Amino acid sequence: MSKTGYEETGEPGSDEIIFLPLGGTGEIGMNLNLYGHAGKWMMVDLGISFDDGRTPGVDVIMPDPAFIEERRKDLAGLVLTHAHEDHLGAVQYLWDGYDCPIYATPFTAAILRRKLQENGFLNLPKIIEIPTSGHFQVGPFDIELVTLTHSIPEPNALIIRCDAGTVMHTGDWKLDPDPKVGPTADEAALIKAGEEGVLAMVCDSTNAMNPGHSGSEGEVRENLVELVGTLKGKVAIACFASNIARIESAVKAAEACGRKVALIGRSMHRMTEAARETGYLQDLPSFISDEEVDRLPPDKVLLICTGSQGEPRAALSRIARDDHPTVSLGEGDAVIFSSREIPGNEIGIARLQNQLTELGCTVITAREHDIHTSGHPNRGELAQMYQWIRPSIAVPVHGEVRHLTAHAELAQECQVPHTIVPFNGDVLRLSKTDGVDVIDEVYAGRLALDGDRLVPFDSHGIRERRQIAWNGCAVVSITLDRKGALAAEPAVTVFGLFDPDDRDRDGLTAAVERVLGKANARTRADDKQIEEAVRIGVRRELQSITGKRPPVSVHVARI
Repeated sequence: MSKTGYEETGEPGSDEIIFLPLGGTGEIGMNLNLYGHAGKWMMVDLGISFDDGRTPGVDVIMPDPAFIEERRKDLAGLVLTHAHEDHLGAVQYLWDGYDCPIYATPFTAAILRRKLQENGFLNLPKIIEIPTSGHFQVGPFDIELVTLTHSIPEPNALIIRCDAGTVMHTGDWKLDPDPKVGPTADEAALIKAGEEGVLAMVCDSTNAMNPGHSGSEGEVRENLVELVGTLKGKVAIACFASNIARIESAVKAAEACGRKVALIGRSMHRMTEAARETGYLQDLPSFISDEEVDRLPPDKVLLICTGSQGEPRAALSRIARDDHPTVSLGEGDAVIFSSREIPGNEIGIARLQNQLTELGCTVITAREHDIHTSGHPNRGELAQMYQWIRPSIAVPVHGEVRHLTAHAELAQECQVPHTIVPFNGDVLRLSKTDGVDVIDEVYAGRLALDGDRLVPFDSHGIRERRQIAWNGCAVVSITLDRKGALAAEPAVTVFGLFDPDDRDRDGLTAAVERVLGKANARTRADDKQIEEAVRIGVRRELQSITGKRPPVSVHVARI
């Protein structure tokens, strides 16, 4: 092993490949991966995740790129595997200040440009469009794109070649024999890569616990056409806006049943515009506008809506609250959820479905009909990929720990010599002679989009807000004279614990007075000691009344 490798210098050596996940490993979402070789780094994907509702005011979470920011002069480029939010959504928040190019296929580039422009980027970064199955160079890495199938156009695996070996980074994928939009997986290129020799495969683990195969979009289209044909009244189909094949399937179902289609939700329009701009959805009829929906008989309308995950501001949630400016649903209408529940969204989805049911809608999900298929590989597809690629090292990513562990066990069953279950921040050295080793551990934090600011997800302000959300809070104002005696009645304001006419709050003023009555002369002369004594006294009183321990802030004024 070279004496000038990462362990000695902190920089990747010329005879080693370093793999470092900073997001998306041990979790699903906010992918950020780094490859290091010959003194340079390449970033693969830069995505976001969404808060599960436990942090008020925070909607978007993303990996903290501090490690690579410190080495930005050695960052050769960012390669995007596809256009899902968990793979490119953080670029609009984090990329300002990087001067290296971004590489993406045409559809992914079209989505990224729209997001950057919407976010106010005055000077767009250098985005280099790479054709599907294209080859290009990023620093010391020679990259070949290999077409796979997924729930969005142009998903790509990366064959990453350098002097120290070849790595296959799958991105998100499945093996769909009938994807409807885009080609099937490039089996020939995968087999060729395996025959040439692959040192390591860094691979999607989302469905590693699921047996068999994930299913085909072609089957979903047939089932949607059949289902829509049985329904009366308006029909709304909720799906991910990025699933262009599903949108096309919904349109085909509408055509088969003599219905006109309206896209409801801004991201639906953004995605379909990008799709048409890059050659997809070319043979579909024109959509009707929101305003035209109510001018047609209900059984002649099909809506394709955002909001399948119960997002409060999405179109379907607004319709369910009767808050949409032009579109309504009610008795005799049907809503089809052609999507899966992302973990953490169950409560919001159930709330939305209940609201729709209260309106008189029939709610139909993938539990009752085969109207959704995953975009990720089940165990049968993973086994097939290992048969094609035959790597020496298996590195499971894109999954929670249970998914990574199941994936590693499957790789061992597939006779892969070396496997590992990595975590964000693990610095892995991929070696022809030694297999895979964790040679370092670096900071892999989280950033939260808090209003218009990016702050550490574990910052004092975020932690304090969570505490207030669960426990309420109190503010105490005390006016003392020069001797430390009360010059006015204490003012105690409590948030989130009492109703306005609740008499339990009356005991708090007495608690302040008791604390001050017990204070000696030295304590009365010191504002800090008074603040701390009153804080503890009021918090104990609140705990005895409510069973909660809210944060208490005390302000002392002297006259």
